[in-house]
Amino acid sequence: MESEMYCFQCQEAIGNIACMHVGACGKQPKTAMLQDGLLFVTKGLCEVVTIIRGQGKTIDCRVNELVIENLCVTITNANFDNDVILKSLCETLEIKKALLQKVDACVLSDDALWYSNNKEEIYSKSKLVGILSACNEDLRSIRELITYGLKGMAAYYKQASRLLHCSDDIISFIQRALAKTLDVTITMDELLELTLEVGRYGVSTMSLLDEANTKLFGSPEMTTVRTGVSNKPAILVSGHELKDLEMLLEQTQGTGIDVYTHCEMLPAHYYPKLKKYKNLIGNYGSAWWNQNKEFETFNGPILLTTNCLVPPTDSYKDRLYTTGTVGFSGCDYIEEENHKKDFSKLIQHAKKLSAPSQIEHGEIVGGFAHNQVIALSDTIAKAIKSGAIKKFIVMAGCDGRSKSRNYYTDFARAVPENSVILTAGCAKFKYNKLPLGEIQGIPRVLDAGQCNDSYSLVKIALTLKDLLELDDINDFPIVYNISWYEQKAVIVLLALLFLGVKNIHLGPTLPAFLSPNIITLLYDNFGITGIQTVEEDIKKLFNKEKSLI
Repeated sequence: MESEMYCFQCQEAIGNIACMHVGACGKQPKTAMLQDGLLFVTKGLCEVVTIIRGQGKTIDCRVNELVIENLCVTITNANFDNDVILKSLCETLEIKKALLQKVDACVLSDDALWYSNNKEEIYSKSKLVGILSACNEDLRSIRELITYGLKGMAAYYKQASRLLHCSDDIISFIQRALAKTLDVTITMDELLELTLEVGRYGVSTMSLLDEANTKLFGSPEMTTVRTGVSNKPAILVSGHELKDLEMLLEQTQGTGIDVYTHCEMLPAHYYPKLKKYKNLIGNYGSAWWNQNKEFETFNGPILLTTNCLVPPTDSYKDRLYTTGTVGFSGCDYIEEENHKKDFSKLIQHAKKLSAPSQIEHGEIVGGFAHNQVIALSDTIAKAIKSGAIKKFIVMAGCDGRSKSRNYYTDFARAVPENSVILTAGCAKFKYNKLPLGEIQGIPRVLDAGQCNDSYSLVKIALTLKDLLELDDINDFPIVYNISWYEQKAVIVLLALLFLGVKNIHLGPTLPAFLSPNIITLLYDNFGITGIQTVEEDIKKLFNKEKSLI
């Protein structure tokens, strides 16, 4: 049967091959087609922009913003609104057409030169420029790895830029790297070199975002977060944009409306400036894929600030609001004007609705980003030297709905009691409520924060490595068993590879976009492997050779 779409950018690719008729995420074929078209014209725009920049001319900030926005729109579970995607596609074509007039004589690819203002022609072109338009499987595989890493980088860069932390170097690299994916003459060796360069800039981008967050909200600190509910009407905030949460907290003060976090917003409670808001009550629910159940019982309005949107059911669709690059047809969208967003519509909506239903009662401890853990580094180093802690296991990354992900819950339970789990991202929801205890006052699950805070975990390992006077990060008693779902996890993986981390276990499946030859290459050069059973992986990862004791 002929496929209606072909998408394999997330871990849920059907049969670990591709989604060909409808996305596992709920994405429809027309949406997939338009996203393919948007990515295609964005790459063409980047080729033009890179040429113009190379000719010593400046690029308007709107062009830079558009490239970032377009990449974010095509991330898994971000935007399902065809009208919005088509509008972005047409705007990109018009901007590219105007910029082509500024290019001095040079050779541009047919992709960069392509233009149309006819919707039917745009639809037809979008059908032809998808993943399978590249014939060589291995070149296609490495190009997609680069592209998905750049998508993840764009998501983190957008968060940092909203906090007025920008970098011309990062922006120009993203554009230059996207342009290179159109180059049919580029060799495999050059693509591999570019892949590690993406990792290098991924580290820079996550560092930029870390600086932006800590400068505005303070350094995360060890915090106990409530998971129960009050009896007041409330608004639930999901996604990653801390600035949106701060604006909502300011606007809901004194209104009688409580605010709760969901999924990747949980780490907001760790920041000193945000935790001072008395109307920030606690965290409601768990990971993104439980939205249909947890948004139903929340009863109040929900604000989606970044990707991780599950197509809503009719039972709560009228309570779902989107903003930023998130979109779903039929849901109200909150615009931003002059760096401000007006959430009065959500507040008035909340006042008409009942309080959240109680779905759990307890506490979650987190806030172990690099500054907090480094403050405890002497205590941790002593625990390592005494043998109380023999191993650290990084279990950062994403959660997802497949039953195979229960592996991570079982793995956390099986981790030896003299080991500490380092985590970041929504992967934590597979085990952060388990009673795993402490080691000499140090919790056995140290949550650094959002997925971008995986960067913190490496900084922690490097600091402890130096305290223990080790030569190489791979000599430190730390192992990696990471779960992935979408493109932000890809940039985290590439960043770890650039930093020299080896022998990462990646699951619950290896990415479908990696060809067998590229999988072999990643194993030979970096030791990346898939997961097996809990018993097998515990035996492999917790071997005596990896311990200092």
